Amino acid sequence: MLFSSLTFLYYFLPAVLIVYFLVPDRGKNLVLLLASLLFYGWGEPKYVALMLLTITLFYLCGLAMGRWPEWKRAFLVLSVVLGAALLGIFKYADFVVTTVNGILGSKIPLLRLALPVGISFYTFQCISYAADVYRADAKPQGNFIAFGAYVSMFPQLIAGPIVRYVDVAPALDSRRHSREEAALGLRRFLVGLGKKILLANQLGALTESYRASTEKTVLFAWLYAAAFALQIYFDFSGYSDMAIGLGRILGFRFPENFDYPYCSRSITEFWRRWHMSLGTWFRDYVYIPLGGSRVNRVKWVRNILVVWMLTGLWHGASWNFVLWGLLFAGLLLLEKAVPGLKRLPGGLGSVYVVFVVMLSFVLFNADSLSQAGTDFMSMFGLMGLPGANGESLYFLRSNLVLLTVSAVGATPWPRRLYEKVSQSPVFAVLEPIALIALLLVCTAYLVDGSFNPFLYFRF
Repeated sequence: MLFSSLTFLYYFLPAVLIVYFLVPDRGKNLVLLLASLLFYGWGEPKYVALMLLTITLFYLCGLAMGRWPEWKRAFLVLSVVLGAALLGIFKYADFVVTTVNGILGSKIPLLRLALPVGISFYTFQCISYAADVYRADAKPQGNFIAFGAYVSMFPQLIAGPIVRYVDVAPALDSRRHSREEAALGLRRFLVGLGKKILLANQLGALTESYRASTEKTVLFAWLYAAAFALQIYFDFSGYSDMAIGLGRILGFRFPENFDYPYCSRSITEFWRRWHMSLGTWFRDYVYIPLGGSRVNRVKWVRNILVVWMLTGLWHGASWNFVLWGLLFAGLLLLEKAVPGLKRLPGGLGSVYVVFVVMLSFVLFNADSLSQAGTDFMSMFGLMGLPGANGESLYFLRSNLVLLTVSAVGATPWPRRLYEKVSQSPVFAVLEPIALIALLLVCTAYLVDGSFNPFLYFRF
């Protein structure tokens, strides 16, 4: 079930919120768990059992670490191995088999298992819980319903942000609800919905037009690169906004996931601002345990390469994702070796970041390495096609306003304007009207059956 769907907006969410706020506090976790399982099972009910299995395994391992602390390392290893095995079977088995077949010329049959939606997100949350219990940063959760509600919580189940158990453990036991918090959450949700439907979906239609074109001119290729870089930002940050807003309505504070990454002046800064919950997860549970930067130079380079290869693989089971991760590993190492790259004068830093990230997302979005090669050749005029033609000029004219609005929307300027306008005495009246209008416009797009994919479903 998508947040940006009529079923969710007008049936599922209102019904869940009514029941959630009617039941006493002791019953809210149960409502949240059952609603989350229904939400998850709406599209693929057979994988609810897989999620419940994962929840049960980590719940029991957490209890075991508390009950037999002398064996807690063994239970940590067991839980991580089991969680990684389930993730590996469903997400990476066919990738491994295909690679082996390609190298050895063998004909090992593929499993062809459908990828359970959100498995990367909830598996990482479970692993962080086990690690935090092992390190005594959190106490084992003794209530199965509370732990199940944490893992399966529908606002952030499908695409994050990745919420660490220590950040929400107090709220699982007791949380505060108020009209003010609900209003702030609703506003955040509607802004995210607008980013998704009015910007990301329209940018996605442009990228699909490029894929369907038979003449990928230089202009059209660069339009595609710019559109996809903006699409994935508004798609994912919009979803994160909706998740954070829903969490706030339900009494939880989820971590921020984006901080205007395209305003960064270095690749190092970009990755402190993009998908921040994933970055901090790899830092705390992979990079630092490997020794971080407090090791010799060879091991430090190894740590960087391991983290970024895993980051690439986390996004998808194909070689273009691996190369995408290693590309950023190389750029981060380069910025360490050449500090001047992180202190480019004026706006050169931002131009450097946007240029590199646009190229990286062309690789990220390719179905294969050969397709990525074709896209890059088109961008740099190596396909023998003209720089522009009637088709590419048409799409430029048709989408110029969309691209301009999206580019401005990816900066802090709209937020600063909002902060100034919110000081007006009439703002308290105009804001609810504007939000209702935004909901109605988004609804009209959904009723019309507009292009409405969600990129991070693949993860």
